[in-house]
Amino acid sequence: MSGTFISFEGPDGAGKTSAMKAIVAKLQPTFGQKLTVTREPGGNPISESIRSIILDRKNTAMDYRTEALLYAAARRQHLAQTILPALADEQIVLCDRYVDSSIAYQGAGREIGESAVAEMNQFATDGLLPELTIYFDVPAKVGLKRIKAHRNPAKVDRLDVEQTAFHDRVRDAYLQLQAAEPDRIKLIDATQAPDQVVNEALALIQSILPKTL
Repeated sequence: MSGTFISFEGPDGAGKTSAMKAIVAKLQPTFGQKLTVTREPGGNPISESIRSIILDRKNTAMDYRTEALLYAAARRQHLAQTILPALADEQIVLCDRYVDSSIAYQGAGREIGESAVAEMNQFATDGLLPELTIYFDVPAKVGLKRIKAHRNPAKVDRLDVEQTAFHDRVRDAYLQLQAAEPDRIKLIDATQAPDQVVNEALALIQSILPKTL
């Protein structure tokens, strides 16, 4: 595989997805058809079907381990059908969430164990990690306040409605992951102005891409 794999991570309300859209708009003129932009869970019809089950607010009876297994299953299909073929085709793959999300949300947030979730995803991914992971960091209370103020109520999912303590655990896990893998996971203070966040992310991406922006 000679492509470039970059993932975007962050707690709910970090502005990760909005920043990613702005970054894609900046990269598109230079890289054009060499960009593959995708998300997790999702990225292809099978994985998107699993996503709809995971995030449906009606599925309140879902066991936490079931949730973690469904994320891993969606990820495996996403890799097999979307990410690996794109990397083999020398694409630049930009993915909204990947393994770190499962470790933070299910491992720490759901308290079923970061190591157990990491092991599950080691099997699902065969150990494939992004070359670069950009982590957009905000305190949980800031992220939840943003969600309440700006997100369409119809798009609030099962994870968004969890209590602050859940989101605190998620953020703490992300910070621990970043501290453990500083060469791969780069932290951006997402409480800054959106333009500054985007510019810092672009500088990180530029450092590993074959062309200058």
